[in-house]
Amino acid sequence: MLRTQTPVRALTAADRDEALALCARNPTANVFVAARIEEGALLSMPGALLGFDTGSGLRALAWASANLVPVECDDEALDAFAYRLRRWRRQCASIFGPSHQVLGLWERLGPSWGRPRAIRHPQPLMSTTVRPHHWGVEPDLRVRLARADEVDDVLPAAAAMFTDEIGYPPYVGSTASYRQVIAGLIRTGHTYIWSDRGRVVFKADIGSVGVGAAQVQGVWLAPALRGQGLAEPLMAAVTDQVLTRIAPEASLYVNDFNVPARATYRALGYAEVGTFSTVLL
Repeated sequence: MLRTQTPVRALTAADRDEALALCARNPTANVFVAARIEEGALLSMPGALLGFDTGSGLRALAWASANLVPVECDDEALDAFAYRLRRWRRQCASIFGPSHQVLGLWERLGPSWGRPRAIRHPQPLMSTTVRPHHWGVEPDLRVRLARADEVDDVLPAAAAMFTDEIGYPPYVGSTASYRQVIAGLIRTGHTYIWSDRGRVVFKADIGSVGVGAAQVQGVWLAPALRGQGLAEPLMAAVTDQVLTRIAPEASLYVNDFNVPARATYRALGYAEVGTFSTVLL
């Protein structure tokens, strides 16, 4: 019997440059996967990055770990990835990325994966390459990098943000695993905070850095401080640090119903450059 060769394969370190070049076609949209590649995931997490290759080089990617994230997928690639991943449901917490790719995957996977907890659509993808003072917003100088000894101070703010956004807490019982995630972000200089008398009242993380872009995530302000005009200068401080210290482009994506956040980002010069969607499983 003849065996049909599949166009989907697990990528290795030998594919690094070609995979990054594919991500670089749209750094703003593909920074999550680019960051995992640049961090060494092709060695440390073998099998997590899949490539679609019909014989003339990589045409698309899919990061398949705790999250499923498509990169540069057309319909043919979506068909192939969905076929490969149709029995993978229990390992996946969410699908996110450019809307047409995420919704295309979900159209193919949904019948076998079952009902999602939620579909967040649309989520404007926003980006800036210009420091906020250009738009008349000065950074709040109270914002600084979190220190290694502040993991336990950051944890409650991070957990509150996660619970507000996703709808359930990031851990049950032990905080050990979640604490490691927070410690890793702090260790790499990717968590910014404003701490008032030992209590973190503002937090933002740089979740991904790759191919010239950095993606801001996990933005949280203590509820008692909301509506006081603090968001713009606080986020101006984070954006300024990203653009001067980390990458030439700062990006983020936000739920379309979060009108105050979208207004804040626009005031800082962030422009909508695309649309994301997230399927929560």
